[in-house]
Amino acid sequence: RVSPRSLGRAVRALLPCSRLLVRLSLLPMVAFWLALIWLLLRHLGMPASFAPTVLSEWFASQGALGPVLLMLLMVLAVVVGPIPTLPISAASGLVYGMFNGTAIAVAGALAGSLIAFYLARVLGRDAVQQKLENNPVFSARGSQRFLFIAVLLTRLIPVFSFALISYAAGVTAIHLWRYALATVIGMLPMTFVFAGLGHTLELNPTLTVIAAATVLLVMSTLPLYLRHRPHSRLARWLQLDGRV
Repeated sequence: RVSPRSLGRAVRALLPCSRLLVRLSLLPMVAFWLALIWLLLRHLGMPASFAPTVLSEWFASQGALGPVLLMLLMVLAVVVGPIPTLPISAASGLVYGMFNGTAIAVAGALAGSLIAFYLARVLGRDAVQQKLENNPVFSARGSQRFLFIAVLLTRLIPVFSFALISYAAGVTAIHLWRYALATVIGMLPMTFVFAGLGHTLELNPTLTVIAAATVLLVMSTLPLYLRHRPHSRLARWLQLDGRV
């Protein structure tokens, strides 16, 4: 006869294994659905070219299904990575107008970023936290304000990989709602501009590089400053003592 105490110990011993199985099964499940989305888009005639004018014509030809297909393509672009997101935003503006196009593109990009964030959070967060438990970015008491600003700044500059930032944020301590808010606020300006100007807009390489270098400079020097001045007004505002 099995006692309740021994049964409880057995269940507790099996819990880590069951959690590991759930985590390991998550990746192939997501890969399956992403592959299914890709096959569906190709079956419906998605063009090989990602030029905004070509994409916009295809979305327009799909009728009421067009916005859904655009969001699915944006999800693929964010989660998989190599697919560019800016031409999709431009195509969205060309076919659905500035405001509706921006809303559709942002919705698809946010959905994809949340999937990437959740994958990284489930598969890698615990391991990173154990190794960097005293780090103000990765520990359980990491600075939420600092992480919010970091995500916001990297979303503002399109030169940073949307997918890479999404996965990287998932292993940090940032709360989901803060991440989602920073993502939406950060990507709205450029998405709105691309949706409004469509194929007529080209990024100025010099300005893009300068903006990206400025963000990188701030993100690399700020931790050094805060390390040497842990009790500064900025450090207190960023709540680097771990309070949310």
